[in-house]
Amino acid sequence: MRKYLILLAALVIMIPCRAQDISEDVLLRAMHTISSHDLLEYVQIQCDEKYKGRLTGTEEYQECAEWLAGELESWGVSPAGEDGGWFQWFNIPYTLVYPDCGLTLHIPLKKEGVLLKQYKYMTEYMPGSTSGNGEVTGEVVYVGYGITAPELNYDDYKGVDVRGKIVMLERESPVNPSAGAEKFMPWYEYSFHQHKLANAVEHGAVGMIYNYGPLANPNNGYHENFVYVHIGDSVVNDIFAGTGYNHTDLVRQIDSTLKPASFNTKKVVTVKMSTKHFPDGKGSNIIGMLKGTDPVLRDETIIIGAHLDHLGMCYEMIPGANDNASAVAVMMGVAKALATSKVPLKRSVMFLSFGAEEQAVVGALEYIKRPVMPLDKSVLLNMDGVGIGHSIRAAAGTNYPKLWSFVEDANGKYIHRPLSTGYFSNLGRPRLDAARFMAAGVPSLSFSTYGSENYYHIPLDNLDIIKPEIMEDLAQMLFMTVVQMANSPEPLR
Repeated sequence: MRKYLILLAALVIMIPCRAQDISEDVLLRAMHTISSHDLLEYVQIQCDEKYKGRLTGTEEYQECAEWLAGELESWGVSPAGEDGGWFQWFNIPYTLVYPDCGLTLHIPLKKEGVLLKQYKYMTEYMPGSTSGNGEVTGEVVYVGYGITAPELNYDDYKGVDVRGKIVMLERESPVNPSAGAEKFMPWYEYSFHQHKLANAVEHGAVGMIYNYGPLANPNNGYHENFVYVHIGDSVVNDIFAGTGYNHTDLVRQIDSTLKPASFNTKKVVTVKMSTKHFPDGKGSNIIGMLKGTDPVLRDETIIIGAHLDHLGMCYEMIPGANDNASAVAVMMGVAKALATSKVPLKRSVMFLSFGAEEQAVVGALEYIKRPVMPLDKSVLLNMDGVGIGHSIRAAAGTNYPKLWSFVEDANGKYIHRPLSTGYFSNLGRPRLDAARFMAAGVPSLSFSTYGSENYYHIPLDNLDIIKPEIMEDLAQMLFMTVVQMANSPEPLR
């Protein structure tokens, strides 16, 4: 009788486990419902002109968010935002840029008069995405990295007067994250665009030409009447011509000595910007959920993340096909396959599409402040720029080998794409949603793809550069990865 009871108890314990078993055939059928044609269509819809580049805070961004929520709902994903809805709301000021913009160099002629050299949009300059409105003409003062850090005995503005003038400066700082935490962290806050812009305003400059790209970038502060543009090599070379300095050598000197080398270039430029600022913008994250079936493990969450937003109009629309419509499309492909195939999942799976990644990674920070599921029971599989090339890589696989093993297994068994990872120190200013999560202690991988032509933060990031096959392979790989992670008897972290 005792043996019978023991056998019966064992059978009772085994029944739920067997109910969770998933045949290989079922998994493969579900995986192959993910189609490159569908994924390309999702990218195309996000890049439609009606969404105007999906700048967080605008009506057009929220319309795109509504479309995404509607698709998730139609597949059986449940809303997990505020008040039983799909959205997690936050404040996000934004600026619109209009076509009447320009950058002009004043070249004095030998006899008399001035030759005006107007720089070309996109290839030579890009409007500042958070610039003030107006036109200024002034002498250009080179101020290195534009940093004032008394505690580091470093001040790029020492010895130069920039009042009423236009400053030219570099991105980042003279010490970068590759130097290690001890050396870099004192410079961390000074590497932010916001510090550089505010510091220029504080020193009395009226404009800025920022050696960054040239590309569009709404990740900066706004100061009324202070105008700025992003520039590239052709403008830098023109400003340095005849000054007696070589730009590359001067930057190298600053980096090696940690001593500023600012000077008056004696060049005059006009910066013209046409913008309108909206300080009271509202943005949102879109949050959907497939709740796990196991009464204990369902409180653990696998988050699949991809930011929905891009750069809006600057002043042409920047579609953001690779960055980041491709990643949202892959997330959607995984969501549809999991939800419609009804593959059993012991752990919960969240689909989290961030807003305002391009505006200082605000959406990810907002979720971390107000998480839907406990952060200490969550892991993140993030994607950013996964629509080009032939190879897949992920940041932080070396940091989190347990998570990475699921990815390697899925790729090795089903997909066979070139796949790589590495260690992510996460020291620099946050430029990925995953960076915010890692800083909050959430194990996070962030996927991207590479191997073909790509355009970053300019209008050429459009449907023409997208490779649907790589999106399909990544989506299928992540589908298999998530199923195995969700049903693993081993802890994920």
